[in-house]
Amino acid sequence: TIKGFSDVKPMVFAGIYPVDTTEYDLLRDAIEKLQLNDAALVWTYETSLALGSGFRCGFLGMLHLEITQERLEREFHICVISTSPSVEFHVFDNIGKMKIVSAPSEMPEASYISKIEEPFIKAQIITKPDFIGEIITLCTDKRGSFISQNFLSEDRVEIIFDMPLAEIVFDFFDKLKSSTKGYASFDYDLKGYNQSELVKLDMLLNGDMVDALSYMNKDIHYFV
Repeated sequence: TIKGFSDVKPMVFAGIYPVDTTEYDLLRDAIEKLQLNDAALVWTYETSLALGSGFRCGFLGMLHLEITQERLEREFHICVISTSPSVEFHVFDNIGKMKIVSAPSEMPEASYISKIEEPFIKAQIITKPDFIGEIITLCTDKRGSFISQNFLSEDRVEIIFDMPLAEIVFDFFDKLKSSTKGYASFDYDLKGYNQSELVKLDMLLNGDMVDALSYMNKDIHYFV
């Protein structure tokens, strides 16, 4: 690393698999070529019981993921399927040893986990005062913590939230634009890792677990 610079660190992870399993080698060559002019793209080999052999890729964000998938299909003519995007978790076992997990399918059994840390961001949203209520509701539903609210002018307000990065990699931006009729801008800075109460949810198909569909969610206790 050059002094004064740091390596690009991916924030969003997803599995990339060829729709046609015979194109596995072609997909590997294509990803290697993309990496030559995209230093932010990182990857490693991955195997899924449901999807076969593929690659676990790291991206700067959802837009980076979508552009990479589009380039694979347009430039290399390979139809691919991507798993649900995830972030990198720090998982601590019962003796305090940390394991970095970038896919829910890699999560250890709950009995071996003492705590889970996930990346948090400082989210900055600028919008019109008319939409303050909608934005606070949206961010709170996404496990956000209200920090501050500042009026920049008569018709512009800045709202700051602390939020888990995992909550914005799915549909947050679309919901933000929809709830504010397009009158909102969004930016964020990575703050670090905080402990969260999370559990892995597995999806079953005909009684069999599909590892590619597993995802992490907040720990909710149900009472019957």
